[in-house]
Amino acid sequence: MHGRLIKRYKRFLADVKLDNRQEVTAHCTNSGTMKTCLEEGAEVYLNPVDDPKRKTKFTWEMIKINKRWVGINTNHPNLLVYEAISNNEVPALAGYNEVKREVKFQDSRFDVMATNDQETCFVEVKNVTMKDGDFALFPDAKTERGRKHLETLIRVKEEGMRAVMFYVVQRMDVAKAGPAADIDPAYADVLKKAIDSGVEVIAMQAEVSPDGIDLVKEIPFQWPH
Repeated sequence: MHGRLIKRYKRFLADVKLDNRQEVTAHCTNSGTMKTCLEEGAEVYLNPVDDPKRKTKFTWEMIKINKRWVGINTNHPNLLVYEAISNNEVPALAGYNEVKREVKFQDSRFDVMATNDQETCFVEVKNVTMKDGDFALFPDAKTERGRKHLETLIRVKEEGMRAVMFYVVQRMDVAKAGPAADIDPAYADVLKKAIDSGVEVIAMQAEVSPDGIDLVKEIPFQWPH
């Protein structure tokens, strides 16, 4: 359902005026600051939710910034990556014959585990929406949980398995991705340590529209200067 953003508040709530002039409250799955993808009065799309347990009857899916849709639903990237790996659509992660979601390893739960006769690969997925110039940057707020996932990926690598940090950029107005070291220098430090330990990093752009979300291409991941 199409409308205009009135305001986002308490992190997980957003008031929206629909095209029929009805004002509704939607659930916002994005717990970050949503820096550079939050603009009051901007066009938004909501999905109605038929769940008697939910207080809010809508989920906020996307917002139009500078005439381009930006996907802000953090639940989608995990499924996108799972399906892409299952269908051999990510060249660097092709060739796995069993792909599972939400698999526990030690004290963490990873978004995807892919296996074949040769190896086991754990993949952690993060949603990226913040833009700085032609960079998409992660995170947009300090994330202890994100650091913990990186540290566990390092342990995966130490045990002789493959470890991948996968960033899904839900906007098409950037050309590369990188860490937001100014926002969370500790995360950037652990990410560098992870890469030095052999953890692989993949960043892919997802094209977002009211018709759907598609992973379309890999973009370079590098440190902004």
